[in-house]
Amino acid sequence: MPDELVYLAFLAACIPVGFLFRHLSPSSKQGLAFLLGLLTTLASCQIHTLHSLVTVIGTWIIIKSSGRLAPALSLSWTFLYLLFFRLSTWFDLPKPTPFANAIQLILTLKMVSLANEVHSFHVEKKKDVSSFSKSSVVGGLSQEPSLYDVLSYSYCYMGIMTGPFFRFQTFMDWLRQPNPQALPGWEPCVQRLKLVPVYGALFLGFNYYFPLSYVRTEDFLEENIFFRMFYMVAVFFVFRMRFFAAWCGAEAGCITAGLGCYAEKTLSKPGGGPTVNYSPDPNTEEKYDFKTIQNIDCYNTDFCVKVRHGMRYWNMTVQWWLHHYIYPNAPFKSYTLRAGWTMLISAYWHGLHPGYYLSFLTIPLCIAAESAMEASVRSKLGPGGQNIFDWVHWFLKMRAYDYMCMGFVLLSASDTVNYWMSIYFIIHIIAVSCIVVGRALGGGKREGRRGDREQKKDGEKTEKNENKGD
Repeated sequence: MPDELVYLAFLAACIPVGFLFRHLSPSSKQGLAFLLGLLTTLASCQIHTLHSLVTVIGTWIIIKSSGRLAPALSLSWTFLYLLFFRLSTWFDLPKPTPFANAIQLILTLKMVSLANEVHSFHVEKKKDVSSFSKSSVVGGLSQEPSLYDVLSYSYCYMGIMTGPFFRFQTFMDWLRQPNPQALPGWEPCVQRLKLVPVYGALFLGFNYYFPLSYVRTEDFLEENIFFRMFYMVAVFFVFRMRFFAAWCGAEAGCITAGLGCYAEKTLSKPGGGPTVNYSPDPNTEEKYDFKTIQNIDCYNTDFCVKVRHGMRYWNMTVQWWLHHYIYPNAPFKSYTLRAGWTMLISAYWHGLHPGYYLSFLTIPLCIAAESAMEASVRSKLGPGGQNIFDWVHWFLKMRAYDYMCMGFVLLSASDTVNYWMSIYFIIHIIAVSCIVVGRALGGGKREGRRGDREQKKDGEKTEKNENKGD
């Protein structure tokens, strides 16, 4: 059976199963979610299940024994194990299945997040003892997890192969929901699934007429330049439709179970959960959302203007993880260099294929280009000129993602470079040209100082747009 059909069957089964969990006690929910996830892992990974188990046990030992060093050591441990996992054939071990790879990726995120959550718990506990005051941390742990808690979180069936990523605290909040049957289920689930058949049909249709394999043939190079450039647009469209369908389906499975359901007033963020402490008023009707497990914003992915915003709307829970655990610890001060470091780590997390690195490391170049042009050109235009600038910016943003997607799907350095060469490295040339023009017009120096301020301001605007969009 093709891998896509296995994923589809798993996602489809999670949706009705989720409603069952709303009728279970916390202990039953925890045990059954653990059992289903473990059985799924054993069935799809078989002997390769040991990789995930070793990762979990190793992380638990680090958490129990390393104190304040646990976050850094867990990151080192899980990322080094990813390297061993991907090079396992060098040690005469069987090659892991695609399902084992998918589970290992999600598990890596979970283990690093767990170590950070436990570390924060101990830090706040010491503060509480010394100051005799209640912790102000939003969504912090109330106790240190046991090995069973860690295992049940690691192998929870929801998102185990496809995401979304969610924190350990989100998992525990789900187990302790006071009245899960009263939480919204059908309506948000239908809302999330209503376009999935459209995404699926578009994926199948465009994938049939624009197969990726054609790019690797000599015949493709004989096509005219405009066709070769258009092909990357079609390939990225196929790529988006595939993930739109998969992630919306994965979110629906979480929604039916009630995972990540919080009151709107908690201002939850994808991956992270609530950002403000909030106590519900029993006399007012509460409104809920599932932003915590939202992994894709299909509309804003396509129609946001900036390259940096496009990343925030795509694989949103992973972007939260990168923003909280990788970006702040980057060994650089410049926003562009920090973004480059974060993209390098993201590329490594995805795999060892050179195409990942060629694609991800093109993003900082594009960010530097758009920042330079915004500082030197857009800031000097009137409202009408800025509107035209934004439309051109959006068009180039989409073409940049088309271009970078080719490295992501072609994987090898030779195939990626050959394709980019066939369209004369057009995005690289445009990006470098924008940086040169921006500096010539006086925008280059401003870009370095504005980077982090822009990111903060853009992040606030993005969050407002997300709230309006939902």
